[in-house]
Amino acid sequence: RPPSSTLFPYTTLFRSTPARLSGIRYNQGMLTPLQNTPLVWVDQPETLRDIAEEIAQSEILAVDTESNSLYAYQEQVCLIQFSTRDKDYLIDTLALKDLSALGPIFQSDKILKVFHAAEYDLICLFRDYGFRFDYLFDTMIAARILGLTQIGYGPLVDQYFDIQMNKKYQRANWGKRPLNPEMLEYARQDSHYLIALQELLRSELQKAGLWELALEDFRRLTQGIEDTTESSEEDFWKLHGARDLSPEKAAILKSLYQFREEQAAAQDRPPFKVISNQALVEIAQICPKHKEELYILSNLSERLAERYAKKLMQAVTAGKQAPPEYPPVHKRPKNSILKRMEALREWRKITGVELGVASDVILPRDVLNRIAWAGPVSSNDLREQMQDVPYRFERFGKDILASIEAFGHH
Repeated sequence: RPPSSTLFPYTTLFRSTPARLSGIRYNQGMLTPLQNTPLVWVDQPETLRDIAEEIAQSEILAVDTESNSLYAYQEQVCLIQFSTRDKDYLIDTLALKDLSALGPIFQSDKILKVFHAAEYDLICLFRDYGFRFDYLFDTMIAARILGLTQIGYGPLVDQYFDIQMNKKYQRANWGKRPLNPEMLEYARQDSHYLIALQELLRSELQKAGLWELALEDFRRLTQGIEDTTESSEEDFWKLHGARDLSPEKAAILKSLYQFREEQAAAQDRPPFKVISNQALVEIAQICPKHKEELYILSNLSERLAERYAKKLMQAVTAGKQAPPEYPPVHKRPKNSILKRMEALREWRKITGVELGVASDVILPRDVLNRIAWAGPVSSNDLREQMQDVPYRFERFGKDILASIEAFGHH
């Protein structure tokens, strides 16, 4: 179990946070109007330094990011949004080469950072800037733990504040400059309501007796962050239909996939915007001998067939000459492990119903699998497998061991 000092910052902040944030009338679902909040655009190094010093004085900070994943081969963070209780900031990451001034803020255990669906933001901020994180609150995780059916940011803002957010720019190109005024308004909204939303969700978690569980998941967010966006030459197996191909045709698909990656990198476009996944699988499936066969495919437009015919046929030929490709083999768990998984799933399902939350809130999938593979027989064995979820160990440990033991007697 971690020393109590690791829990201290969370507990102190939330004991001292005012029960009602300035300017918010929760009972009427109203917030201080967005237009009354100053918006600060940051695209100069000296401004960033000043802003970093300013927000480092905050006890709580809302954070969001916008990336250009739909418009570039290697996506990058194009904007970081911060909101304090009385200001919204937009950090133009494309104009600023050095964002290191923000590192201490993200890693501070004194400033609570509020995100919605933090995981992707954390991966992108780590990938692009090497930032590490401590002391977070995730409003989506909080909503899931509370068993809410609508856990998206827009629906939550609508539910709690009766504000309908415009999602027009959800898939916009955030890499372009200048951003039009509507995009600036969209971006600031994504962090503007988070502090107030956090206040309400925290209160509900505490009332429901789920606060410690939420704290545990917020802490887990900050552990083991790594760049999962890097591509690998085996990624072609992730394409729908790839595993239905013969090993010989899978080799052709791999060759086509590599061709598409090279084209996407050269054009700085996402691979799916060069040629669709379905088209690649279809080409591998029919294994064309002549380029004319490309023109009758249902998933490849005539324009693309015309543009890439020669290179696609070269990729098909290279794939035919390559060794057959066999799908990666995942070791099948022993029957005893599968039965433990089944017993634990059944236990967490029942417990989830009793507490009114989703079953994986009771025991996250990665922890369940780890326990099932280890097959703990004592409390100490189980504690070792649940080191990153000490609260769940204290609360559910005996029940988990009992469910495993009961399975052993079947």
